[in-house]
Amino acid sequence: MRIMKGKSANPTYHVIRDIKRNGKRSTEIIENLGSASEICQKHGVTDADAWAAEYVAGLRQKKAASNHKVLIPFNSDIFISKDTQLSYNAGYLFLQKIYHSLGLPSICNKIKKSSSFDYNLDAILSRLIYGRILFPSSKLSSYEYSKGLLEQPDFQLQHIYRALSVLADNSDVIQSELYKRSKAVIKRSTGVLFYDCTNFFFEIEKESGLKQYGASKEHRPNPIVQMGLFMDKTGIPLAFCINPGNQNEQLSLKPLEEQIMKDFELSKFVICTDAGLSSDANRKFNNFGNRCFITTQSIKKLNNELKEWCLNTSGWQAEGSDDRYDISELDDTPENRNRIFYKQKYIEGYDEVRDISFNQTLIVTYSLKYKEYQRTVRNRQLERAKKYIATPSSVEKRSQTDARRFIKKTSTTSDGEIAEKTVYEVDEKIILEESRYDGFYAVCTNLDDDPADIAKINHSRWEIEESFRIMKTEFEARPVYLQRDDRIKAHFLTCFISLMVYRILEKQLNEKYTCEELISTLKHMNMRKIEGHGYIPCYKRTDITDALHENAGFHTDYEIITEKSMAGIIRRSKGL
Repeated sequence: MRIMKGKSANPTYHVIRDIKRNGKRSTEIIENLGSASEICQKHGVTDADAWAAEYVAGLRQKKAASNHKVLIPFNSDIFISKDTQLSYNAGYLFLQKIYHSLGLPSICNKIKKSSSFDYNLDAILSRLIYGRILFPSSKLSSYEYSKGLLEQPDFQLQHIYRALSVLADNSDVIQSELYKRSKAVIKRSTGVLFYDCTNFFFEIEKESGLKQYGASKEHRPNPIVQMGLFMDKTGIPLAFCINPGNQNEQLSLKPLEEQIMKDFELSKFVICTDAGLSSDANRKFNNFGNRCFITTQSIKKLNNELKEWCLNTSGWQAEGSDDRYDISELDDTPENRNRIFYKQKYIEGYDEVRDISFNQTLIVTYSLKYKEYQRTVRNRQLERAKKYIATPSSVEKRSQTDARRFIKKTSTTSDGEIAEKTVYEVDEKIILEESRYDGFYAVCTNLDDDPADIAKINHSRWEIEESFRIMKTEFEARPVYLQRDDRIKAHFLTCFISLMVYRILEKQLNEKYTCEELISTLKHMNMRKIEGHGYIPCYKRTDITDALHENAGFHTDYEIITEKSMAGIIRRSKGL
């Protein structure tokens, strides 16, 4: 520890210490001592330098004195105290470090000043977020879980439900503020924005408000809500919206994008979406000003001329080469399997609404590795289709990607007569037709960039799909049990913030660990409290815990931590 002094006429004094963060040496402020005049007035001295030097020397002595062996007496014939909590979770402190760095406490305080409630909104929101990441459950269970943290809750269960309405009313403000403040925490890359939709189901049967019957991605017969999510190029969530479950997902893009342009002050970006969101209206909306689009294009839905051009085997290029290839003559070598072949076609169009040209470039890629993947998937589906044939009652239920689409039903004889028995068999024509598209993938864009670069941008869409997976599995955001629309919106706001906090932690740790590994480690970082002595870690020290401590700038992995030292760790987790 040492003193850091400002350079003004009335300098400010800080106690700092050296730390390692991300393998690099850095410093962090332990205590703010105030300005020279404040020190002299408060402590009755004339020399602030001398007082500060003496003060930090005293801190060093206290630290040295605290580094000693501790003997704790235990008795094998004495019961532990009844109704006394002994174990506390410390893993949330690493989430709390990010929560505070995002300025969420000040956002909550700003909301409180403009509202008329007296509960601690910051404490409630933070506990909902820590609980959603570490121990996802109901609001009641989240309240009980918060009692297991080192810092006890200063609110009641009824305050949580009241806070949900406040959070829902201020959702747009919170999202906007989070984006602005996050830029000081981690680098944001908003030149390319990824957008996608998913849905979440409810454990009820009656639809109302946002809860409506629609096309469920889980194929469940329950009401659902639709969530639209924007993510920046680095994989950090940007904004979200919640819409009724029966709404066409293509209609969700424009309103949320307009909100981003207004509240986030963003106007120049490329929108990247999948085929389900690639309507002409959405493309034309982003064919204006400084906005552009890259969207997946279904080759099957193109007109016959463009479809045949896409599937034509000649005229293909590869990145870094000026040669032209015939993909039907490619040898299955490691070099060719790792290459992406492409070609592009310029398509002229017109936007009648804005009275401007609407020109697109169709880029189609071909990959031997992707071809093999598609064949493998189809072969597995064919095996399932053959099993369905054995149980005809289940054959009729089919979808565009269902294995049952390969089953042909014959109810008449070759002479056109009604057959005595309906025959089910594999439809070879459908298999042959689908195999024509193996290895091909297409996108449409109004950018003039290199096709290989555009293909790479589109490939990054997997991160937004992974974000949805994290919310649905690790965060257990579904099924939803809330009834009121405002509380439903607040539930997904906490899921959104939780995803942002987790993603930032993941990036700070250089994405070295899986989501399951990271959350499991935080969940099991418990401390055993020894009254009058301090806290003993009850978790396994690993490479992950070492990385967490190095990133956070504090340690909970000493053999024993005094209560005073733990209070200091908690303060540092809040940036105080």
